[in-house]
Amino acid sequence: MTRTAQLTTRDDIFVHLKKILVERFELPESAITLDAHFYEGLDIDSIDAIDILALLKEHTGEKIDPESFKQVRTVGDMVEAVYKLLNR
Repeated sequence: MTRTAQLTTRDDIFVHLKKILVERFELPESAITLDAHFYEGLDIDSIDAIDILALLKEHTGEKIDPESFKQVRTVGDMVEAVYKLLNR
């Protein structure tokens, strides 16, 4: 899986992130929306968030600085942050 083939749009990133959340964190797919809050709605804590970033790094091949994701609160925020990272 290469980044160019898989994560070229925000929708691609959302689908991939949703897959991670369903498979790794056993969240119901219906709970994962762009407006879903990681901490309050999905019960994803800061350690889980770092794990998600590590999984995204494996897939994108991009170095992901956790500090740049500090303001991420929702799934949509994460999608936008990854999109910007991949299109800088």
